[in-house]
Amino acid sequence: MKILLIYPYCLENRIHTEDVSVVPMGLYSIGAILKENGCDVKILNLQGWAQTPEKIKDLLKEEKSDIIGFSILNANRWGGIEIAQVAKEIDENVKIVFGGVSATYLWFHFLSYFPTVDYVVLGEGEKSFLKLVRFLQEGKGEGEGIPEGIDGLAFRRDGEPECSPEADLISEPDETPNPAKYFTYTHLSLTRGCPSRCTFCGSPDFWKNKVRFHSADYFVDQMEMLHRKGVSHFYVSDDIFTMQPRRVIEICRKIIDRNLDISWAAISKVSHVDEEMLFWMRRAGCMQISYGVESGSEKIRNVLGKNITFEQIEKAFRLTQSFGIMARAYFIYGSPGETWKSIEETIALMKAIQPLSVIFYILALFPGTLLYETYKKKAGITDDIWLNPIEDILYFQVDPELTQEMILSFGKKLRESFYDSLPDFARSLKLIDDERLYPRHADFFSRLGMTFSHGDYEIDEVSGHDGIAAELFERALTYGDDPRAYLGLGLLSQKRRDHGKAMEWFSRGNERFSDNLPLHMGAGVSLMNMGEFQKALNHFECCGDDPDARNYIDECRKRIG
Repeated sequence: MKILLIYPYCLENRIHTEDVSVVPMGLYSIGAILKENGCDVKILNLQGWAQTPEKIKDLLKEEKSDIIGFSILNANRWGGIEIAQVAKEIDENVKIVFGGVSATYLWFHFLSYFPTVDYVVLGEGEKSFLKLVRFLQEGKGEGEGIPEGIDGLAFRRDGEPECSPEADLISEPDETPNPAKYFTYTHLSLTRGCPSRCTFCGSPDFWKNKVRFHSADYFVDQMEMLHRKGVSHFYVSDDIFTMQPRRVIEICRKIIDRNLDISWAAISKVSHVDEEMLFWMRRAGCMQISYGVESGSEKIRNVLGKNITFEQIEKAFRLTQSFGIMARAYFIYGSPGETWKSIEETIALMKAIQPLSVIFYILALFPGTLLYETYKKKAGITDDIWLNPIEDILYFQVDPELTQEMILSFGKKLRESFYDSLPDFARSLKLIDDERLYPRHADFFSRLGMTFSHGDYEIDEVSGHDGIAAELFERALTYGDDPRAYLGLGLLSQKRRDHGKAMEWFSRGNERFSDNLPLHMGAGVSLMNMGEFQKALNHFECCGDDPDARNYIDECRKRIG
């Protein structure tokens, strides 16, 4: 039996796609347990395929699957429905299974209105999906075959939606097969669940406020297997990765002991970090930690269920960045009780904690969250609202005290305040003086410098971004030689068309890092601009089969004659 697992495209296009473009970790876990049990499984990420229906149709024809499982969020539920309808048109006997957060909370909705959906797996899906596959393999799913005895599953009985009892959570996550044996991906999870009770998040109900942990060996084994496949940067997607400091430190020590040359980013809570853990995280390659701050207003944080104090927020950001780890802040605006006063409180908090990266969200209501359930009762609506082609319900749309004009103004003010303050945030960075971290400090400053000179902050909204970048590259070099710092200073000189100065930086870098391809490329470009084509050719020929280098090599040879 051939099984296809699909992550569908979203309803709306996005300027920044990183928040929805990644296949959820759960889909790989389900794929792994199916593979361990002898199933023919393939995982497809169809994000960005909304405008190519014929391509999707050809793909489904080629795969000829018996079962298609979909990972459903609110944002991609319509993509799942549309792809499922195409699959049924190709083969009416293919079984369509929905799972994921949105499917769990809207199972009755999907089975009531969308006949293409045959089954919905509820909650944690590995065991329930495997049992359903076995049921279908035995040919019991024809007609009105009811999958009796499978917990955590919704289906139709006599045409009416029905669900079985909740399935037990997997008590020992290490019992699940390691997905890295079968698939390549970049997002990992140490835990399942979150102890917090944020009112805008579906995690408390989905995971029953229980947290289960993989062992340090399981987690690092996964990293090592993926690293062997060429993955060098990881995103650790746990709601609170740092919940157990001893376990985190054990993971970091194992990464170091195994000589894994990796970088990674994590998510945490401001009440769950300390100096010893941050030291080991940085030594093991952690370069960013994201914290949900949400608002500068304590009243609004309480409405959102954050249960964190100003002192905890300030301490977490100060400590994190002192170890050379970028601290990113998540902010939510347009919450119940939001006013210009609370926005100014958020700006004041932002200036106090000095984040180097921020993400601003407008508060949205989703099934499975306390805010959504409260809204349903107050407004007297049902889940039928999701028959509308919308990804979410923005809170301000249901609050008479807030208007779209206000929300747009709030967002504009927050972003302008961040960009206006960012140069001072970067210049005022203070890192701890520990020689064991000097190479990491150099790496931190050079990465941040590139963000200002050739990355997200190379924009008009950030005043003097090239000058800040130069300062950061030079600070990097005070901690030791760093190839990215030499490259950055050379590229800044190229921007000013000062190729002589650029060559000074590239040459210093090449003396110390003779096999660094970007430094050779930079030197080659500057030498071409100086008319030194033979010298430029020597640098480009160090770059192997790089396609840009090949073009430059051809041009140099033509000029040399």
